[in-house]
Amino acid sequence: MKYSNGNFKPIIDKCEGCERVVEESGEKYCKTFLNPEAKWRIGICNFATHQKPEISTARARINPLKAAKRASKK
Repeated sequence: MKYSNGNFKPIIDKCEGCERVVEESGEKYCKTFLNPEAKWRIGICNFATHQKPEISTARARINPLKAAKRASKK
């Protein structure tokens, strides 16, 4: 596949280190997506192999009355 024919756009600096980067005629292109800059506009690229999204887990709120009842049963 020819990446330099005009359909594919060169990668941006956030794409460096990704396994999907292909170099052709001195330019680096993403072999998965035509416009890599658009994937990074919202946040992390979902095709990125070099970065993982941070997943924040919310702790469940415990009702103190229910917790006291559970503790008293033991």
